[in-house]
Amino acid sequence: MACTSCSTSDGGAPKGCKNNGTCGTDSCNKLTVFDWLSNMSLPNGEAPFDCVEVRFKNGRKEFYRNTEKLTLSMGDIVATVASPGHDIGIVTLTGELVRIQMKKKGVNPNSNEVPKIYRKASQKDIDIWSTARDKEEPMKVRARELAIAQKLEMKISDIEFQGDGSKATFYYTANDRIDFRALIKDFAKEFSTRIEMKQVGFRQEAARLGGIGSCGRELCCSTWLTDFRSVNTSAARYQQLSLNPQKLAGQCGKLKCCLNYELDTYMDALKGFPDFETKLVTEKGDAICQKQDIFKGLMWFAYTNNFANWHVLKIEQVKEIIAENKLKNKVSSLEDFAIEIVVEPEKNFNNAMGQESLTRFDQPKAKKKHPKKRKPAGENLIVANNNNNKPANSNRQNPADKNTADKKPVIARKPIIITKNEPKK
Repeated sequence: MACTSCSTSDGGAPKGCKNNGTCGTDSCNKLTVFDWLSNMSLPNGEAPFDCVEVRFKNGRKEFYRNTEKLTLSMGDIVATVASPGHDIGIVTLTGELVRIQMKKKGVNPNSNEVPKIYRKASQKDIDIWSTARDKEEPMKVRARELAIAQKLEMKISDIEFQGDGSKATFYYTANDRIDFRALIKDFAKEFSTRIEMKQVGFRQEAARLGGIGSCGRELCCSTWLTDFRSVNTSAARYQQLSLNPQKLAGQCGKLKCCLNYELDTYMDALKGFPDFETKLVTEKGDAICQKQDIFKGLMWFAYTNNFANWHVLKIEQVKEIIAENKLKNKVSSLEDFAIEIVVEPEKNFNNAMGQESLTRFDQPKAKKKHPKKRKPAGENLIVANNNNNKPANSNRQNPADKNTADKKPVIARKPIIITKNEPKK
């Protein structure tokens, strides 16, 4: 949910709050949670919840206990417990909603294992944190070069420095187990800091890096999705999607998480359908299901000896035939139960608002034909002379006659003008 500063300007472009992800409503960050209880006061005698949610790089969030009773609000930069030293993060949620988030993540609010917040970050802490963050991108390039030199089949996707700059966490993906003991020695020698290697899955890598999906929106894993459930090809089969790996796979290379979004709706609709492998027995032969429309309740059957002709039946008719087959009775044919599908006429929408067609660039433009100029009646048609019918006002000269022009003078003769009304002499 955006804040009021993100409304559009006069030109239609978003204005933006210019806070670069640290606004008070915390609405421009990854995996944000809108605090809808922020305007409500607690009952008398009720103490506020002493845990807060703190966000680190690329949407990583942890829960910390406010043991010092600091007055914290969304967007505050705090120093938290880390091993070793301390880390710097941004408060993303306070109050009773933190209790609900901890219950959702399976964290016990009364546990002593919840780390604590040291203090609000000072300007010195923020400067050290910003300096460490600036080192991450060139360090990632150099780390990839060292990994390639070691010939390790791994991909270093991201680097995260601790807030005090004492430790760097390298996130990597790999298909198999990697022995990177020699690589850690090279990293420690090259970067002169404490190194920690952490393997993440391909879905977690896409969530950390972010991007735009095939739907045109930001990736679900980098904006709001926190639990990555397993997705298999049966979800695509139930939804009657073509098993095309290029269309079903996301940017992580795995099946798209959105295949599970509507799966429950399809499963509920399929409860009233007969089994897809059901065989109908008729006097003309056995029939096998070829296709089914889940939402219209239709099934297409074809005889085993003629797969070219399909017959459309409703679910009730299929169940009626199955009931007859269970009684060892054969129906005459599928044609007696088949229905005709009326093809809806194509809708042609009129351009009522005077807008131009969206397909105006699909066809090439026709060339314009220039109209020929017509001479008015009574104008001289032919102007000729006695010298081989050449025009009298012609100034062109043959290059071969250029040398003879000096020897013999050219005698101009009176042109003979032929008009439209006069007969030719």
